[in-house]
Amino acid sequence: EAQKAGIAKTPQVQTQLEMARQEIIVSAYLRDWASKHPVTDAEVQKEYDRARTQHGDKEYRARHILVETEDQAKNIIAELKKGGKFDDLATKNSKDSGSAQRGGDLDWNVPATYDMQFSDAMVKLEKGKYTETPVRTRFGFHIIQLDDVRPAKFATLAEVKPRIQQMLVQNKIEELIKGLRAKAKI
Repeated sequence: EAQKAGIAKTPQVQTQLEMARQEIIVSAYLRDWASKHPVTDAEVQKEYDRARTQHGDKEYRARHILVETEDQAKNIIAELKKGGKFDDLATKNSKDSGSAQRGGDLDWNVPATYDMQFSDAMVKLEKGKYTETPVRTRFGFHIIQLDDVRPAKFATLAEVKPRIQQMLVQNKIEELIKGLRAKAKI
């Protein structure tokens, strides 16, 4: 009925058909290109090693109290020095609503999870100690307490190889598209 009514010949439908045709052709081109430029095992290994180095070999369990100003942070540090409990002060004062309810607990993470200023201060702490000067990040001022450290668990290459391959193929395709756009005359 749509055909009989001439719907296929309307400008709007013609435009949609042309767009669908172009998408199919572009997808076929990218699939063909990817099959002719496969990701090598060496590329996968290099990316795995890079990620593993960035991940680090230790995980840290830390707590923090996040406040707006340096003075607020200094006041909380003074309360801690007087014997105040870190988790109570975090629940009462931290503007990080996600961790405040848990006494500032950030669970186990690798340093790369955090802003550099935060992770640099955290890794220098001894277990059970807190930063005695406020740590500034883009979020505000932190007081950080290190609860524990353990060896990091990192997935084996076999476990993550398909994911790494997929990511590298996607990166190569993005580079191809960027190159094609740069050369295109529109």
